[in-house]
Amino acid sequence: MEQISYANSESSLDAVFTALANPTRRAILSRLANGEASVNELAKPFHMSQPAVSKHLKVLERAGLIEREVDEQRRPAKLKAEKMALAVDWLTDFKAFWETSLDQLDDVLMTMKRTTEKETDHD
Repeated sequence: MEQISYANSESSLDAVFTALANPTRRAILSRLANGEASVNELAKPFHMSQPAVSKHLKVLERAGLIEREVDEQRRPAKLKAEKMALAVDWLTDFKAFWETSLDQLDDVLMTMKRTTEKETDHD
């Protein structure tokens, strides 16, 4: 049973990272962080057609990062950032690794600086 849960989690995570991999989709998400928007409103800054924006919205919707509701003639998109937490959680697992690596790099740089200062003092 856990593997099914794991597979579902992996599938969701893959969908989120796939959606976030595209700069246009990231820009759309940033725009939606300010409030819902129609396809027309989202298309304006990108100088792309409504069908092209709709394709990006479908990817975001499949990843669970946005939702679209029917509002009379409009289908405004709204940010739904809960799924983004999957990516944040996954990346957080690597935080300790990066902090350790950066601490080690800092130690090497400090040692190099001290060595250089000693060599300069002896000249």
